[in-house]
Amino acid sequence: VARRAAQTSFSAKAQDESIRAAAARVDQAWASFLPRLTATARYTRLSPLTNASLGSTDSGGSQLVSPDPPGTPNPRVVAIPVQSFTFPVLLDNFLLQAQIVVPISDYFLRINQGYTAATHARDAARIDAQTARARSATDGKVAFYTHIRARGALVVAEQALEDAKAHAVDAKNQEAAANASRADVLRAETAVAAAELQVERAKNLAQLTEKQVRIAMHVPDSEPFSLGEDLEATLPPVTGTLADYVAEGQRARLELKSLDANGDALRAQGKSAKAGYYPQVSGSGEVTLANPNQRRFPQTAEWTPTWSLTLQATWSPNDIPTSSAGGSEYEARIATLEAQKQTVREGIELEVVQAHQSIRESDVGIATTKRQLESATEALRVARELFRNGRATSTVVTDAETELTRARLEALNAHVEARISRAKLEHAVGRDVKYAPAE
Repeated sequence: VARRAAQTSFSAKAQDESIRAAAARVDQAWASFLPRLTATARYTRLSPLTNASLGSTDSGGSQLVSPDPPGTPNPRVVAIPVQSFTFPVLLDNFLLQAQIVVPISDYFLRINQGYTAATHARDAARIDAQTARARSATDGKVAFYTHIRARGALVVAEQALEDAKAHAVDAKNQEAAANASRADVLRAETAVAAAELQVERAKNLAQLTEKQVRIAMHVPDSEPFSLGEDLEATLPPVTGTLADYVAEGQRARLELKSLDANGDALRAQGKSAKAGYYPQVSGSGEVTLANPNQRRFPQTAEWTPTWSLTLQATWSPNDIPTSSAGGSEYEARIATLEAQKQTVREGIELEVVQAHQSIRESDVGIATTKRQLESATEALRVARELFRNGRATSTVVTDAETELTRARLEALNAHVEARISRAKLEHAVGRDVKYAPAE
């Protein structure tokens, strides 16, 4: 029951999806370690533009120069015509560019902490899934034993009904023999009616608890269902001191491990939040193939490759208060988790104490209710004999039947509680993790 409840738990399946989401965040954080590579392809069409000309704008312009070497006396002077020219305007521009950026400082101040935080968050999600399965296993066992209790209560109610019917027959016989009054007969018939109602209630409760077990195990109504456990079987004794069980629970419970993992994630995020205290250093490289290339002068309608390398450090004092506030927020969240952890530890201790006391009480109850059941059975037998011989009233028999029914229920409850309390102790100390192995 416990294993199937753990395997089919919808709450555990929901936690499995949380694991997938956390694993995706880990992959995302890991991808941040890769340098950022960007590729760009661009075409630009420029509007027509007339550039200013260089040189004389007159068609007949000239410039006087001397063909003789410098320092020649009375050098010759010759007039050379000057032609005006302009740079070409290229209207079609093409660009192919690849850029790589390496966040050098972020590797140490942000990315590594982010990856660590995502990893711890994924671990916490896995532990939460284990916790959900372990809880479902324990709930399934408790539902199973509760159903056994309800089935046993139905048997007790049917036995009480048979006892009441037998007493009603005796009352009628005694009335016929003038040893009992009509009131005794009516009282016996009233007890029969009450017992019939109790049987119907017990049937409804048994059906309800069976449905609860089927829901816990996700078993359809068409699938056969059997109990398969003997309540009379002797249970193994619980060894160890209460202090040992408390220590084991506070050491092994998955809830505490989940809080520890979440705390580690918050600490890593807090370190990342304080990265603004320091300058941000990055390096980049760029390769450009352009037509025309802006670095070539004058521009020509040709494909020209160029490259560049950049090392940059940036820092803003405005980041300091922002980083400080972010770090303080994470410190507060960590303190909140620590307080929650102490609350969980106290709750675990209380769980262990309650389960341990319940085991002791139910084990004692098994022994005492056995004697109680034997005495009540014999008391009813004697009361009936006395009533049949006219030496006791109907009230004595009815009271004896009531005591026997109570003794039967007490014995049933003792056996069931002994099993439920052991299941709860197993959960309280974290041993139910065996139903939810780590993936």
